[in-house]
Amino acid sequence: MISSVAEQYQIHPQTLRLYEREGLLKPSRSEGNTRLYTDEDLERLDVILKLTRDLGVNLAGVEIILNMREKMEEMQRQIQEFVASLNTEINQRPRPTPQPANSLIPVIELRRPKKGA
Repeated sequence: MISSVAEQYQIHPQTLRLYEREGLLKPSRSEGNTRLYTDEDLERLDVILKLTRDLGVNLAGVEIILNMREKMEEMQRQIQEFVASLNTEINQRPRPTPQPANSLIPVIELRRPKKGA
């Protein structure tokens, strides 16, 4: 609830309402329209407060930073999916027969007839 979150983070409830109006936080609502903050909301609030308190970033800057973080996380997820699909494809391909490490062309072993035969 908003009062317990405000107390826990030592901020005024109006500050949380402002963050919600600005679109920085999106807590869910109960049937009685009470704001309910998830762990993810609280982690996001942590980031917002660090940016504003510790680094002096204004709310417009916070919004840009949060959006960039979300895009970076999405890109990271896409990269992980791409790497996983590449690994799957590589593992499904037949393996070529190994060649000697120092050979540029395949080596064919020739046997010479023994003398006197």
